[in-house]
Amino acid sequence: MIKNNLDYQILEKIYESPNSIIYRGILKQDNRPIILKILRRNYPTPWEINRYTQEYEIMSSLNNIKTIIKAYDLQRYENTLAILLEDFGGQSLKTFISQSQLTIKKFLNIAIKITESLATIHGANIVHKDINPSNIVYNSQTEELKIIDFGLSTRLSPELLNVCTPPPRQLEGTLAYIAPEQTGRMNYGIDYRSDFYSLGVTFYQLLTNKLPFETNDSMELVHCHLAQQPLSLYEINRNIPIAVSNIIDKLLAKIPEKRYQSAWGLKIDLEKCLRQLETNSATKEFTLGSQDISNKFQIPQKLYGREKEIEV
Repeated sequence: MIKNNLDYQILEKIYESPNSIIYRGILKQDNRPIILKILRRNYPTPWEINRYTQEYEIMSSLNNIKTIIKAYDLQRYENTLAILLEDFGGQSLKTFISQSQLTIKKFLNIAIKITESLATIHGANIVHKDINPSNIVYNSQTEELKIIDFGLSTRLSPELLNVCTPPPRQLEGTLAYIAPEQTGRMNYGIDYRSDFYSLGVTFYQLLTNKLPFETNDSMELVHCHLAQQPLSLYEINRNIPIAVSNIIDKLLAKIPEKRYQSAWGLKIDLEKCLRQLETNSATKEFTLGSQDISNKFQIPQKLYGREKEIEV
C-alpha cells in the first residue's frame, strides 16, 4: 500500500543510477536504519510505477528469507515513489573488492552464501535477471550477505525472446553481466540458468577485479557474450585452484544446458573446494555437477545435429 505520510528521515545519498537514487535514512518511530530507493523521475510513467510496484511486491514476498534484503514499505515521495528497505550495515561487493583482494577461502565462503541466496530466489520461481557485485551487499563484520534490487525480476515462466530485439541500450540487465540469451540474439528463452551466467561473471570479477570481457562498445560486448570465450581464471592466475576455475567456466557456458542446472548442485561443488582447501591447503580437480539435479522440468532448447552450423 502506498502511503502519503513521511515517517522517515533521509540522512545521506549513497548511490545514484539512471533510474533511481539510493539514500540512507532512519525510521522516526523507532530510529531503525533504512535504505530508501527512490524513482529518479519526478513524474514517473504508468509503466515505471507498475514496475516499481512489482519490485516491491516481489521483495516483500521474500521478507521471510534472511539472505534477501527486506522491503518494509512502498510510499509516495513528493511526485514519485520510494521503497523502504532494510539497512543491515553492509556494502556492495563491488565496493568491497575495490578495497581489498579476496583470498580463495574468503571467496569460497562468500560464493557459497550468494549461491544459497540465489537458490531461495529460484525456489520461489523468481528469476533475478541482474546478478552482479553491485546488487550483492555484504557486511564484513557480521558476514551477512543479501541480494538486492529486484527491479528486473520476474515470476513468469521462461520468457521466449524474439530474435529481433531492441538495441543494446534497451536490453534488460547490466550489459557486462547478462547471459547470451538475454541479448535477444539467440533463440533461447530466459530462465533461472541465466542468473548462473551472471553469477559466473560476478565470481570472475571477485577473483580478478576484472570482467571476462572489458570493452565500452555495447555491440562488441554483446558479441563477446555470444561468441567469445574468456580466459580461464587458472590461465590468468595459477594461484587460483583449477577446480574453482572450472566451476566458473561451467557457469559461463554459452548454452544454458551446459551450465549448472541447480544452485544446490553449484553449492555442493563450491563446498567441496572449500573442504579441500581447509584440509589440504589446496584443491584438486574433480568432476563437476555430480549432484547437480534440477527440480524443474526443462525442455532442452539446444539444436541437435547442427554442430557444424552452430560452430560457424
